[in-house]
Parts: sequence; structure tokens; C-alpha cells
Amino acid sequence: MNRFEELEDSYGVAAFQKMPLTLVRGKGSLVWDAEGKEYIDFMTGYGVALVGHANDLVIKAIAQQASSLITCHGSFYNDARAELFERLAKIAPRGLGKALLTNSGTETVEAAIKLARRHTGRKKIVSMKGGFHGKTYGSLSATWNRKYRDPFVPLLDGFEFADYGDPESLERLVGQDTAAVLAEPIQGESGILVPPEGYFRQVREVCDRAGALLILDEIQTGLGRTGKMWASEHWGVVPDIMTVSKALGGGVPVGAALTRDDIASSLKGGEHTSTFAGNPLSCAAASAALDFIVENDLPARAREKGKVMKDGLTRIASGHKLAREVRGLGLMLALQTRVDIHSLLLAAEERGAIFAYSGRETFRFLPALVIDDDQIRRGLQILEGAIGEEEKRRFQQD
Repeated sequence: MNRFEELEDSYGVAAFQKMPLTLVRGKGSLVWDAEGKEYIDFMTGYGVALVGHANDLVIKAIAQQASSLITCHGSFYNDARAELFERLAKIAPRGLGKALLTNSGTETVEAAIKLARRHTGRKKIVSMKGGFHGKTYGSLSATWNRKYRDPFVPLLDGFEFADYGDPESLERLVGQDTAAVLAEPIQGESGILVPPEGYFRQVREVCDRAGALLILDEIQTGLGRTGKMWASEHWGVVPDIMTVSKALGGGVPVGAALTRDDIASSLKGGEHTSTFAGNPLSCAAASAALDFIVENDLPARAREKGKVMKDGLTRIASGHKLAREVRGLGLMLALQTRVDIHSLLLAAEERGAIFAYSGRETFRFLPALVIDDDQIRRGLQILEGAIGEEEKRRFQQD
């Protein structure tokens, strides 16, 4: 254990499950630990470093903004904030030209819930079994997994859960008392679960018949991750409210709830504000990240590199007994196994690659969209080596 690990363990609340690794530097798809060892990063802070670690455009924007104005409360106008609003409106789905800025993904979901209830005058929110939306009280109330929910009950009233991918289950729950349906286009925490073709068009129809809003949580799927700017584009569906965060700030905390004019105007002045939301530093970083995504057509790159990686994962899955299934779109991918992968994650780190997980048995891959073929190939070699060693150990014992 190094000095930094000792300090965190001594003075920090143990809220995170820690890996035995101290990261101190990053560039593109690579990170380095405190001893100078290099790793290929397929986790990127659960998709935050979509434009790559220490992106030059983002660094320049942060430095310039930090030298002029770091904080500016939302009760004043600000140039950096105004420019971010303009950029968001240009890339938003049709009609979602208004943005409410926040500091994180979970706060963005909180804002979306409040917008839906304020606009409709209804209280009920229907979200999805398997869905994950954050850990503050509103977003936790919309999150399915009991391991997150049970320690903190009672949660907020008015939340129910439909079977993801089953429109009939949704139809049974959505009615005249429903303010909104809240869903991830692709479920990340539950294992990169892609919905059946046509499902979200049916969800849109269910909402429209009941007069309920559709909130799509694109916090992990948005900004090119799945091969489209927004994952909902794969199915031709436009939500009423969309939540965006993670990759938006190029590594800096920021979020946005995108919505229509009529929904935005339902929220009165002072009803949902925050000291730090829309601060100039995060806005400048977000504008730079959006410029990089658009100018380099990162959604197209996610499609191209995603195919390379998915083909490689499929080959691994077909050649190993411990592997079961490959899922995902673009560079939001998963490899489901037949075993608890904790030891495999550690083995991969020892070999120089960092992977994320979705539950105990599933690898989750959220690399930077700037990753190159050689880095993908080396990462897959490390993954296959770790799986092969585990198979050897298990089957030799048998």
C-alpha cells in the first residue's frame, strides 16, 4: 500500500469499492499509476473520459477559463454558460432546445423528475426493472437494484417498475396518474442490455396515449458512445426530457436535462437551482468536449472501433468455456461470463488493462472513443490471457 492509499483509507469515508491501484496521470486511452506503470483504460471513469484523458482541447478551455472567471452564480448571465447552451441546442434531439444545467448525472435525473411532475401535475413515475439512475433520493427511488435501495428506505413515493423490453408490462402501469416513464435506452449497470427492436417506439406510444412524458436517461449512452450522437436515434425515438452527463464535461463534473420549451417553462424561477450548476469552468470544458466530439465525428468512430472490438470479443467468447455472450452497440459493450470476474479484473490490471464490471459476472467496456486498433487488440489479448489462465486453474482442479 502506497502513501496515497493510506491517506484515503485513513481520512476518506469508505463509500467506494476500491481496486488496489493509484492512478495519477492519463492521456488519451492510457493511464499511469503512482509507480509509472502504464494501463490501457477500458473503463474511463464509467464512460466519463469519452474524448480521452487530458484531451488537449478541453485542457486549453479549462486553462483559459480558469484565468478569467471560475465561478458565476446562475442569477447572473455568463458567456461560457451561454455558449454551452447554444452548443447543446445544436446537437439535441429535435425539439429539445432548452437545457437545465446540473453538476452530475444523479442531479440531472432529479431535475428531470421535478420537470415531469411540475409540467403534468401528476406524481407517478414508472421506471424499469434493472434500471440505474443514481443514488440521491429521487434517482435512487427510480433505481431498481435492492442493494442500493434497501439500506435507505423509505424512499420517495410514487415510483413503480415495469419489465424492461416488455411493452405490455409498461402498459399495465402507465395511466392518467403517470407523470413520466423513465428509462435508459441501453441498461448499463445491469449488463449492457440492448432492448428488442421497436421497443422504444412502443414505449413512446404508451406515453402518448396516457399523456405521460418520456424521460430517456442518456447519461452513459449519449454523446456518441453507441455509434449515434444519442442512443435513442437507433430507434427513431425522441423523448420529452433527456438527461446527459458523464462524458459531457470531458472529465469535469457537469450535467444537463434537455427538454422542450413548454416543459421548461413549467418550472418557475427559484424552484430548481444550484450554487455550482452552470459554473463557467465546467461550461467551458463541456463546450470544448462537444466541439471535439462533433469536429472529429466520434459517433462514426465509435461505430468503426466498436465493430473491431465486438468482433474480437465475439472471438474470445466462442473460444472459451467461461465466456457466455457479447452485447452492446458502438463502444458500449459487455462480455458476460459464467463466473465472478473480480479476480479476472485484478489479473487484467496486473497485465496492464483496466476493465469495468456490470454485476458480478459481466465485463463492461466503455473506452475512450479515441482508442485505436492497436490498443483494442492489446486489451483483448490481456483479457483473453486472464480468462485463459482462470480456465486453466479451474479445469486443472477438476
